[in-house]
Amino acid sequence: MNAPTTANEDLLYSVTDGIARITFNRPQARNAMTFAMYDRMAEICQEINADRSIKALILTGAGDKAFASGTDISQFRAFKTAQDALDYEARIDRVLGTLEQCRVPVIAAIAGACTGGGAGIAACCDLRIGTETTRMGFPIARTLGNCLSMSNISRVVSLVGPARTKDLIFRARLVEAQEALSLGLLTEIVPDVETLQRRADETARLVASHAPLTLETTKEAVRRIRPTLSREQGEDLILKAYMSEDFREGMDAFLNKRTPNWKGK
Repeated sequence: MNAPTTANEDLLYSVTDGIARITFNRPQARNAMTFAMYDRMAEICQEINADRSIKALILTGAGDKAFASGTDISQFRAFKTAQDALDYEARIDRVLGTLEQCRVPVIAAIAGACTGGGAGIAACCDLRIGTETTRMGFPIARTLGNCLSMSNISRVVSLVGPARTKDLIFRARLVEAQEALSLGLLTEIVPDVETLQRRADETARLVASHAPLTLETTKEAVRRIRPTLSREQGEDLILKAYMSEDFREGMDAFLNKRTPNWKGK
């Protein structure tokens, strides 16, 4: 059964033969995520959980430059209070938690940059297929001076371990495809974007042909095994980063394309 494509322009959604596909559709902004895009992605995951005819979900970005380059920085301009920061992290935890708990296998087809919030989305996926040009990382120590959500820290530590998590964030570097594969950030590499989309479709059809409850219970068991730092446990860290002068400086520098002047306060 096929479903018509739905769109809010920035995010496209379709279902074909039991395979759902979400496309982040802001190639002019390297598919940076707006709050509305995050919320729509969570709604779709809930729709999939209620529709047993859907067997797998593919996430991808429009164009060949980026899967998703994180949260659109302009979304942070309205941040004034501590509650703004806490509300943002609560939203991210809710959205990515909904994605992570989507009952079907979720496959990320990653071309180009997969950074910040985009890498957080990829970390929630069950399988991550990249191309030779895929680059992944969390460069926030160089760009914004904020912090990852507590659940994202937990996911990255689970994927690559604590030492490599600190290496990725402290050095603010983007990992090339082959290293991402060796670290576990990618599960497979293909040569180019055309092959990537074909391979994602093939993988989705393969997992869709397998026993759904085996996949669903395995996925949930693995999620339950992972230690998770709650937002409440890290609330002091969130406020320390988002209420800092450095975060305001980083945001202004990013939007005005200049080098930030960090103060450490």
